[in-house]
This record gives sequence, structure tokens and C-alpha cells, in this order.
Amino acid sequence: MRLTEKIEARTPAHRDRAVDGLRALALLAVPTGHWLLGGFTLDADGALHNASPLAAFGFFAPVSWVLQMLGIFFLVGGYASVLSYHRRPGSTAQWLKQRIARLGRPVLGVTAVWAAMIPVLYALGVPGTTLRTGSTLVVQPLWFVGVYTVVTALTPWCVRLARRLGAWAAAPLLVSVAVVDVLRYGPYADAVPSWLSVLNILPGWLFAYQLGVSWGEGRLGRRPARVLLVGGAALFAVLLLVFDYPASMVGVPGETRTNSHPPSLLVLALASAQSGAAILLRDRIARLLTRPALWAPVVVVNLSAMTILCWHQTAMLAAAVPGAFAGAVPGLTTAPDSLSWILARLAWLPLFAGLLVLIGRYARRFEMPWTKTTRARRAAAGLLAAGFAVFALGLA
Repeated sequence: MRLTEKIEARTPAHRDRAVDGLRALALLAVPTGHWLLGGFTLDADGALHNASPLAAFGFFAPVSWVLQMLGIFFLVGGYASVLSYHRRPGSTAQWLKQRIARLGRPVLGVTAVWAAMIPVLYALGVPGTTLRTGSTLVVQPLWFVGVYTVVTALTPWCVRLARRLGAWAAAPLLVSVAVVDVLRYGPYADAVPSWLSVLNILPGWLFAYQLGVSWGEGRLGRRPARVLLVGGAALFAVLLLVFDYPASMVGVPGETRTNSHPPSLLVLALASAQSGAAILLRDRIARLLTRPALWAPVVVVNLSAMTILCWHQTAMLAAAVPGAFAGAVPGLTTAPDSLSWILARLAWLPLFAGLLVLIGRYARRFEMPWTKTTRARRAAAGLLAAGFAVFALGLA
């Protein structure tokens, strides 16, 4: 029996294929976005530095609208968390502990491995600047896991709000982000402390999660979904055209404003439109994924979710770091400032994907419960991970 047929045969009839499909789509957008919208420059010493084609090509910004799918990820995360929360066999505390452990193991694994690799790579002649650049890239997607962990811990309260307010439970979060944006970008911005933007982190990413919880509770149907789609798209257009929000959904080197760190109101507008579209398309997606050939890849991606998130930057670096020794390699170590770079980088994407699959064969073990791992090994992994964090954040 072929793999696709085996996966189809083992899929329970009650499995929500649409939600799994949306999660897989959002997952694949993360490495695709980082690989396509991130690049390197090579200095005179042969060291790699981060760069982005968005700094040279403003017209490339709409690509980030398509690839910024964290709103979808948080939406389906909230939906799935509700189902899991209601099926929990034990207490809420036990449920949270299991979910947090599932998120934390892969993060601990990738950071511990990198901590062990850094001195080896340095001894092999990799410049220290390259190692810091690589460490920054590895840490870059891990902030998401931390925020997602906090949001997951709030699930019981999100459920209560959803039962009381339905889809409106997410409205105060949007208002909160809007108020902070007015303060930090409005007429009195010079008098506002820079740390105020941090207040947008939790409500900014909790917004779509809360929508997902309301969806999972059956309190967000097609009519509210249309409002989310149309209202989110309209707000997105107004913020871009009237209030001059940066067009890129990700940070651009040299720009003073960013939409993503922390999230601005533009991120919530996009998440609203994406969420409305996802809910409206749910039945069509579910029918599409009844085809075994389409369903099998979705299952594989979902089973490797944390591996993809934690290791996709390592896959790109596995090509770029050796490439730096060869000098200027088009699309890999050359500056992302020409259309030819974009074409060359597209040609590199299959190699990055192949390297991720290869790395994932070994890294997937970090997603499994560490039942056979001794306490001493866990402590060693924790110390290595802490050391890597210190190095990557420039604290040492």
C-alpha cells in the first residue's frame, strides 16, 4: 500500500481536514517567507551579514502580505486548542503542561545543538560574524513559540470570553493595539516612551487566537466571517493609503517603523481578512483535501510542525555558510539588490527544502516525548540552550 493510501486509511472520519490544511499552509509560509525575503551580503573578510530584497525593491512588499500567515496560524491554533481543551482527560494544569512541553522540546533541541556546533564551526574557520548572523536567524522564528506558549496558557480565559461575547471577544484586543499605535505614531509620538510598543505584543497575536477560540466554540459563523474579511481588507487599505503604514509585513533593514515586531494594527487588519476568508473557505478546503494525494502532504507537514519552525533557518545556513567560502554565489551570498538575485534565490529554494527534509529526519526526535532522556542530559541541554541564547542575543 502506498504512503498516501496508508495515511488516508489511518485518518479518523471526524478529522477536520480543513483546519489541518490551513495550518499546513501557514506553516509552509514561514520558511518560504524567510528564504525568499531574507538574504546575505558578504564582507571583505568573507563573513555573512543579514540583508533583505525588501530594502531595494518596494514593489516586493505585497509578497509579504501573502507569506505573512501568522494570523491563520493563530486562528487554527485557537480552534484546535478549544477542541483539545474540551477533550482533556485531566486537569487544566496538566493539559497546559503537556502542550507547553510539546512546544518547548524542539526549541530546547535546536538551541542546544547550535550551542554545541558554534565552537566546532569556529574551529573549522567560520568567521565569528557569520556565527552571530546565523544565531540571529535561528532565534528569529523562536520568539513565535514563546508568544504562542503564553497565548496557549490563556485558553481557559479565551473560552469564557468566547462563550460570553462570541466573535466580539476579539474586538477589545484590536482596540488596544489601535490605541497604542495612535500613541506611538500619532501627533504626540515624540513624547511617548519607546517601550510602549511592547504593549502590542500580547493583544496583537492573541487577536487571531481569540477568533479561533470563538470559531471552535461555534460562536463565529459565516456572517461574522464576511465582516472580518471585508472589514479587515478595508482597514488594511486605509492604514496603507491614508495613514502611511509601512507596506511590508516584515521588518526591513534601515526602516525605523516595522509592522511585525511588535505587531501593528496593519497586522491585525491582515489577520482579520485572512481569518474571515479561511472560515468562509473551510468547506471547500475540506472537500479538496478528501483527495489522498493532497491530504498526505498536509499530514506530513503537520506532524513536523515544530521541526519546520525551528530548523528551516538552519537549512538555509547549511547552504550559505559553505557557500561563503566560495565567495560571491548568486542568490546565496550576493546582495539582494537586483532582479537577477530574486531569480537566483528562487532556484535555491528547492535545495533549502531538501536540506530541511534531511535535517528533519534527525531533528524530529526533539518533537517526541523525552521519556528515555536522563535528568542529567536534560540539564545539559538546558545549559547549552541558555548559552546559545546569551550568544545569539549579543549578551556575551
